[in-house]
Amino acid sequence: MNTRLILCACLAASLSGCIHGGPRAYTRGTYEDPNTIEMLSDRFNENDLQLIAKKMAESLANSPRFAQPSPERLPIVLVGKLKNSTSEHIDMRSLGDKIQTALAQTGRFALVDQQSRTDIAEEYEYQQSGYVNPNEAKAPGQQVSVDFLMTGDLASIIQEVGNDKLVYYKMTAKLSNVRSGLIEWTDEKQIRKKFEKRTVGW
Repeated sequence: MNTRLILCACLAASLSGCIHGGPRAYTRGTYEDPNTIEMLSDRFNENDLQLIAKKMAESLANSPRFAQPSPERLPIVLVGKLKNSTSEHIDMRSLGDKIQTALAQTGRFALVDQQSRTDIAEEYEYQQSGYVNPNEAKAPGQQVSVDFLMTGDLASIIQEVGNDKLVYYKMTAKLSNVRSGLIEWTDEKQIRKKFEKRTVGW
């Protein structure tokens, strides 16, 4: 008797699940403004990337060293290694690309891309392989020399007190003179976010 009751209860629960809905999926979406700030979680997000890139580009472009570059020759900058010292998985290459784009949009710098250098080196090898017209083939030795190398470090501090959680990020960037090794510029961007823990349920 107990077994029959259990089977009936399981069957009823199964039918109820079918009636009220099965597995859910995202089937409808809308475009959103990528500049709109929304904090859906306490993790590092695309808004943080944008804030850091904008801060670094504006700070560097307006610094006394680069505020009035020579129109005849723009300083050549390479955005190099950006270190992730947080406990999160953060796409530092994407951050570097955003900083590079923001610098290019200021119109005050000429940029060299680190990944493109590797791709160009491979292209040199192909053009020297005999498949390309020797009179048109490009060879190493003609690329420009980088004047400045940008490096950086992203760190974080997380504090949880009761139902409150504070997340603090600090991005420090430095621009080194490739010839002398001197740091020509440095700045930092701080981001502080507060979250409140709430009960989630039906």
